[in-house]
Amino acid sequence: MAAEETPLGSRAMTLERLTEAVAALRLAQRRYDRARAPLEWAMLQNNLGNALAALGAHESGSGRLDEAIAAYRDALEIYNRARHPLEWAMTQNNLGAALRNLGVRQASPARLEESVAAYREALKEYRPERVPLDWAMTQHNLGAALRSLGERETGTARLAEAVDAYRQALRVRTRQRAPLDWAMTQANLGNALASLGERESGTQHLRQAVVAYREALKEYRRERGPLDWARALGNLGNALSSLGDRENESAWLREAVTAYREALKEYPRERRPLDWAMAQNNLGNALARLGERDTGVARLDEAVRSYRDALAECTRERAPMQWAMTQNNLGGALLRLAERDPGRDPGRDTGRDPGRDTGTARFEAAIESFNDALAVFVAASAIYYVEVCWENRDRAIALCAERKGIAPVAPPPQETPLFSGL
Repeated sequence: MAAEETPLGSRAMTLERLTEAVAALRLAQRRYDRARAPLEWAMLQNNLGNALAALGAHESGSGRLDEAIAAYRDALEIYNRARHPLEWAMTQNNLGAALRNLGVRQASPARLEESVAAYREALKEYRPERVPLDWAMTQHNLGAALRSLGERETGTARLAEAVDAYRQALRVRTRQRAPLDWAMTQANLGNALASLGERESGTQHLRQAVVAYREALKEYRRERGPLDWARALGNLGNALSSLGDRENESAWLREAVTAYREALKEYPRERRPLDWAMAQNNLGNALARLGERDTGVARLDEAVRSYRDALAECTRERAPMQWAMTQNNLGGALLRLAERDPGRDPGRDTGRDPGRDTGTARFEAAIESFNDALAVFVAASAIYYVEVCWENRDRAIALCAERKGIAPVAPPPQETPLFSGL
């Protein structure tokens, strides 16, 4: 995932320190009675929510995030907008961040809607003329929630709103004033533009995404912040890969492959398994697109290996949406291989009579991958992903039936959409 604001604003906090902070804040709560010292109690609730949210970001379950949300909502019972407008807005912003993280983790549009609502509430008091940096931070965070919601919908309205929110933030987050915050918002603006570009037929938004990522990389430098650099470089690879596919330009795709392989050097598999897996997925996409333009199957074989490597770390339990996206992509590569080279179908190596072998094993493996992905997309109500994956699956079924001689005519060749991990 792309780097985004967190309530604590610190990436250096260790799990041990966060656990200690939660324990200390719970102990401090006992010293303050809500009725006798309501403002002190509310401040502790907000801070407790921050510590729990940061701890929850490191854990796979949702328990800590649920606790953080409850703590923020308790604080908001005391922080009244009329009497404590800035404290109220701060807590609304923090609540929005926890709700968004939970919504992404649970693939829950309802939680993401709540997150958007919380950020919009915060912006009623965080105004640019009053607290410009807080206003810009919340605009950035609103953009992140809108993008997460928009990626699960078929339309582009939410993604367009996300782009606008990031551009609003950049009015205050200038490179001169706050270089790393500027780079963070440029990178996330690139994410929203790239998602928007994927939904549209032209290349305007994809080209704008490439520009935004290149801007971010002016401040995200490898020697200063290798993870931020690798993340932005990988996302640049995503935009280049999509642009190369859209414009049928292999040079963009080769540049994307180079970007992913550089980013992977900063994602050690044992320490950053999900980042490593997403980079492998995206590398697979670029290789698959290059493979569609080659006459051989070497690139497609490389793509299949990249997807399977990704699925070894990005499991359904650990990251269901990303797992499903990779399953869809694996299905697409297997489908292309099955169409192009049935003679290399695994069924050829089983000792059966080659003349009687219908060469459908890869088609069947592709169908299985698409079905696995659909199970997650349907459960998450991710309509856009459902529609794309459904079409991919139906095409694989039709081509498999044709190969078996059941159906006389296969559907016409068409692109198999690929999903990038951000």
